Amino acid sequence: MTVAPIQPNSSDALAARDALRRVRGYLRRHPDSPARIPVVVEETREELVMPRAAVELLAAILAHMAAGRGVSVVPAHAELTTQEAADLLNVSRPYLIGLLEAGEIEYRLVGTHRRVRVESLLDYRRKDDQRRREAADELSAATRELGLD
Repeated sequence: MTVAPIQPNSSDALAARDALRRVRGYLRRHPDSPARIPVVVEETREELVMPRAAVELLAAILAHMAAGRGVSVVPAHAELTTQEAADLLNVSRPYLIGLLEAGEIEYRLVGTHRRVRVESLLDYRRKDDQRRREAADELSAATRELGLD
């Protein structure tokens, strides 16, 4: 399995922007729509039925593509190599290994190789983001207290 993102080109980003507007509009107009949503393929007029959760995931993917960012879809239960995990967190492999050895991120050994569950990476990233927000809030409060704002 690869976690390298698919990089949209400029025409993909433009098409994603248009599709995102339409998908978000539908979801906004139908907040209580059933768990299954019919989707019409424009070219053939064929109707597909998708779970609402899949349409919401599609909207998230389109938002990233519209912004020109690469997108990867990885099952939460997937296990990654240390290089794939480092790429997902956008850190170096040695830095990731330090996090693993410090117990910051759960992993398991397969022979002599470390495997990291995507769930563990996402949990670490959520906690790290929370720590960063709290540190920024504290810095802002200290700045206000000192009258430096």
